[in-house]
Amino acid sequence: MDMKKGIVVFTLLCAASAVVGALAGSFVVEKRLSEQSAQYAERSFEQPQTATAQFAAYTPENYPDLTFAAETAVRAVVNIEAITEIDVASMNHFNPFFEFFGFPQGPQQQGAPQKREQRSGGSGVIISPDGYIVTNNHVVERATKLRVKLNDGRKFDARIIGRDPATDVALIKIDAEGLPTLQFGSSDDLRLGEWVLAIGSPFDLQSTITAGIVSAKARALDVIPSEFRIESFIQTDAAVNPGNSGGALVNTRGELVGINTVIKSSTGSYVGYSFAVPESIVRKVVVDLKEYGLVQRALLGITYAYIDQDFIDNMGKDAGVSEVGGVYVASVVEGGAASEAGLRKGDVITEIDGVRIESETTLREQIGKHRPNDKIKLSVKRGENVKHFDVTLRNKAGKAELLSRESVDVVEVLGARFVEPDAKLCKRLDIRGGVQVAAVNAGGLLAKARVREGYVITHINDKQVRALSDLNALTDKVRSIDGVYPDGRAASYVIVE
Repeated sequence: MDMKKGIVVFTLLCAASAVVGALAGSFVVEKRLSEQSAQYAERSFEQPQTATAQFAAYTPENYPDLTFAAETAVRAVVNIEAITEIDVASMNHFNPFFEFFGFPQGPQQQGAPQKREQRSGGSGVIISPDGYIVTNNHVVERATKLRVKLNDGRKFDARIIGRDPATDVALIKIDAEGLPTLQFGSSDDLRLGEWVLAIGSPFDLQSTITAGIVSAKARALDVIPSEFRIESFIQTDAAVNPGNSGGALVNTRGELVGINTVIKSSTGSYVGYSFAVPESIVRKVVVDLKEYGLVQRALLGITYAYIDQDFIDNMGKDAGVSEVGGVYVASVVEGGAASEAGLRKGDVITEIDGVRIESETTLREQIGKHRPNDKIKLSVKRGENVKHFDVTLRNKAGKAELLSRESVDVVEVLGARFVEPDAKLCKRLDIRGGVQVAAVNAGGLLAKARVREGYVITHINDKQVRALSDLNALTDKVRSIDGVYPDGRAASYVIVE
């Protein structure tokens, strides 16, 4: 009987918990498998008897020399220990043995909570001599204390400067001077088949270096748990394992071209593929976090679909599209960047700043590199004609300006995944729209308020919320939430600090 093996996508976070006493990985997307034993893969190559023109013969001097890149980059890669304090309530348990022999046990009451420490490990990259370090958001997001160990063995406490769940990038800092750094390279210039090195602390083995090639670019895995995730991963076959999260992906010149983030595997450990956030996104996010305290997210203001063969087969005739490639503009947000520039429904965007749109993730990456008020050039196919548009990108509030440090990401603060309620539910609840809580994340305001799934938010800070676009446009600190549950019970929450 054939066994179908599932696929597990793991972040590269290696954890050891004082509570469970075992390795654990947070931020895991998993499909359970039948139990498997360890497998070892060997690759053998049969040398052809005669060389022909279609084979390239390597001589020793043609092989890439990775020693300079390895010895340069390894000094700037650190080990990060994330410590999370969790409350474990103590309980005076009732024991029927003592009760049977007449020993009084007193009332059974909840004891005072006790603190336990859960420890997890990841990696990071020093990007400035004064101690700024880039890593993954999932490495540090739940930490109450961070401890950084340098390549030379020194240890420092670290603090979080900022986090961006949408890209899984975070910036932390230690108080030190004269540190070795890793310079940014260009992920856009990476070529398929180019050699790269992965450096990090897998299984707590600090300063581990592995080599591989770029297998693909602009991969989307749908593993970042954010409504507005930007995924455009560099895929490599450099061996990475739990603990490599936040570590460096470097080119042969020793430049940072990505931050290692996830493994795609049927076992939870490396079996052939790993994925890194590209430098083009990392650089923009860390500069924003350092300079503004939040990510300046630019929006084009459209809904779209990538034009692949399925699109052509199912919608091509109605949409008037017959060629694969580019994105089809399904709708244009009124007053948004695309609308103001003159784009309209039915347009096909083929290029952004000269970069061909060969996947949906390519568009996300190209827009994700920019800030509000940046100008981009779009090549658009409209019918049989190709037009060019100059577009000024806007922020989530629909304005062509940067957000202030006081601005907040309301979706992140609330800590939930939202959907728009259907017309039937709105009619039954007698509401004119809203956003419905589809899932509640630990640590957010909704979790702290014990809001349950299904709750429909209709107002935030007394401002009406009729759709997801209204929620995304909010930038003020959340002070109050009003809404209704599917059973008709109204509920309001006031945020008290």
